[in-house]
Formats: sequence, C-alpha cells, structure tokens
Amino acid sequence: MKRLFDFSLAMLALLLLCPLMLALAVAVKLSSPGPVLYWSARVGRENELFQMPKFRSMRIETPAVATHLLENPERWCTPLGRFLRRTSLDELPQVWSILRGDMSFVGPRPALFNQNDLVALRTAAGVHKLLPGLTGWAQINGRDELPIPEKVRLDAEYLRLRSFAFDLKILAGTLIKVLRGEGVVH
Repeated sequence: MKRLFDFSLAMLALLLLCPLMLALAVAVKLSSPGPVLYWSARVGRENELFQMPKFRSMRIETPAVATHLLENPERWCTPLGRFLRRTSLDELPQVWSILRGDMSFVGPRPALFNQNDLVALRTAAGVHKLLPGLTGWAQINGRDELPIPEKVRLDAEYLRLRSFAFDLKILAGTLIKVLRGEGVVH
C-alpha cells in the first residue's frame, strides 16, 4: 500500500510541479556555473548506496560532506542556493528517487555515504531496514538542529510507530515546517 501511495503521489507531484521544477532548473543554470542537479551518494534501505538528485545549491568545488561539517557553510552556497535550501525547493528532484523506488515520501532521511556514525547507529537500531524518505519524523522534530543520536532515536520511534496515518501526520507536519521555514540551519 505504501509503495502504491508513494508512486501515485510522486506522479501527481511531478505533473503539478513540472513547471516550477523547469523554472528552478533554468534559474540554477543561469545563476552559477555547473550542472543543474547534484547527484549525491546516499545510504538507502539495507545500507545500499543510491544516487539521490537535488537542485544544486552549492558551488561545484564544495567538499562532499554534510553541510554542518563545512567550515563556514554559507561561503559554499550559490546565490540561489540559499533560497533553495531555506525553502527546501532543492529537494524537489527527489521525486525521481521516489518513482524509482529508492526512496519513500516518509522515512528516515538518507544519510550521506560518508556519515558512518549515523549509519552505524541506525543499523544498530534496525532503522536501516526502512526505505529512506523525503521527510521523516526527525525532520518535523528538529531537522538540522538535532544531534545524530536524537535523529536516530526519532528514526527508531518511526520504525516502531509507522502506519499510513502516521505517515500522513508527518507529511502534514512537514508542509507546516516548510511553509514556516523552520528547522533549516544551513
């Protein structure tokens, strides 16, 4: 049922958001040198790596580490990138990953390939068995502001409580957080 919901909602989102995504693609291309999309190696279900697309919000020479690990992350952002990240519009291409089955709308956010501490804690908690999500329980309870052990605690709580109704609650909470611009640090 979850896969059918994800696929159907992703197709609808793609149809409705296509004009916005095309406009953002043009804006990214015109605002800074480099490709429109940034393909990030991420950890998926069972700790398998997959390539996750985002609209490029950072300069092309930015190191491939979590933003909070960069010294002065703002210096690496493109002029449009700050807006994309603040509004979460950089995440829209992940609809492709949902259509492919690499992601779900709701689940733990996929870790970067080199976030070994996060991957190890999630594996110990059994969270690695879940499909990663565009949003998740941790995202609406702190997002970038949460320390890794707290993110994993919330991911494990999602694993225990997951249901269609809980996913809908998380999607509604995400919409509210995004509209308010809450929880984005970098």
